[in-house]
Amino acid sequence: MVFAAGRGTRLRPFTDDRPKALVEIEGVALLEIVLGRLKAAGVSEVVINLHHFGEQIERFMAQQGNFGLVVHFSHERELLDTGGGLKQAARWLAEAPGGSFLVHNVDVLSDIDLVALMRAHRESGALATLAAMPRTTARPLLFDGEAWLCGRSTTAGEHLVRSPSGGVVPLGFAGIHAVSCDLLPLLSEEGAFPIIEAYLRLAGEGRAIRAFRVDGSRWRDAGRPADLRPLT
Repeated sequence: MVFAAGRGTRLRPFTDDRPKALVEIEGVALLEIVLGRLKAAGVSEVVINLHHFGEQIERFMAQQGNFGLVVHFSHERELLDTGGGLKQAARWLAEAPGGSFLVHNVDVLSDIDLVALMRAHRESGALATLAAMPRTTARPLLFDGEAWLCGRSTTAGEHLVRSPSGGVVPLGFAGIHAVSCDLLPLLSEEGAFPIIEAYLRLAGEGRAIRAFRVDGSRWRDAGRPADLRPLT
């Protein structure tokens, strides 16, 4: 699944007349960059959520022959955030081959090994496996020595949802995750909600939410005009 519904307010003025998914870097739309990465990892079917100028994304995909992918569009009348968006798209994701699927923010650029991420996810049996790395972020996630999600750090301090095995390590989530189909019926939250909040709740219930360390990978959140440049 590709999260592409957001208004892209940080990318204004580029998003005043288009969705952030169609903002370009050297003539190539962010959505095309992400889909190219997913295809290279073996993805053949994708769900794209839509809201802000969503009809432009549908038209773009049709003009490109869907890049050879089977494509489903999940229309959000109101923005549902990442958790609500994933929950709404469950009808397409629930039968994913191998019982799991990749989720990728449309404004994330990286050279993270998506095949290795999915392999590690399936081998661990986790409900979700989050690509994560040491980086500066306002609210890092906290993982223990066995890579289990244990909580989050905020300006108010550390908030643990489960007892860690040993100490905890703060890591920045990369906006890319591998998800088990078994997670979908466990999303009890309603309406708009961030998927990270659901992950923290599930971790607190003893469910397996893990980190996949991608230290050293090239990564950028292309959410601001200054970030619209190729990875170097």
